[in-house]
Amino acid sequence: MATLKEFEEALREQGMHMALAILEKLRERDRATRTVSRGRRIAGKKMTPELARRILELHATTNKTQQEIAFELGVNQGRVNEVIKRGKWLNDDPAAPEAIARDKGKARIAGEEPPKSAPAKEKDKKAVGGKVPYQPFLFGDL
Repeated sequence: MATLKEFEEALREQGMHMALAILEKLRERDRATRTVSRGRRIAGKKMTPELARRILELHATTNKTQQEIAFELGVNQGRVNEVIKRGKWLNDDPAAPEAIARDKGKARIAGEEPPKSAPAKEKDKKAVGGKVPYQPFLFGDL
């Protein structure tokens, strides 16, 4: 399969100037109508437990794909997958990892300071300042 540039070179070699002129007019038309729109980042409904239950209901009662469910409900297909496969978003906990990530993403898009994440649990802190102390391997560890 030839590229457009190779096709254009072949037309030029064959002396097909009318075809080259048509090709250039098509390029000008495309440039005039081309628009670059901002991509969909976090555009859609806010994920809630009710919406997650609706996703599960549609998944169980219909033969729709995840993409079709996402399109119908106005959410991302990845969110549909998270609900179906991992049971995310089924509770209304604002400290849940997915809720924190959503709020940080929305704050980043709005240009605001992202909300602080939940403080680390005491058992996660193994040393002063939350750093894990160096522990060399011993012969029995291998």
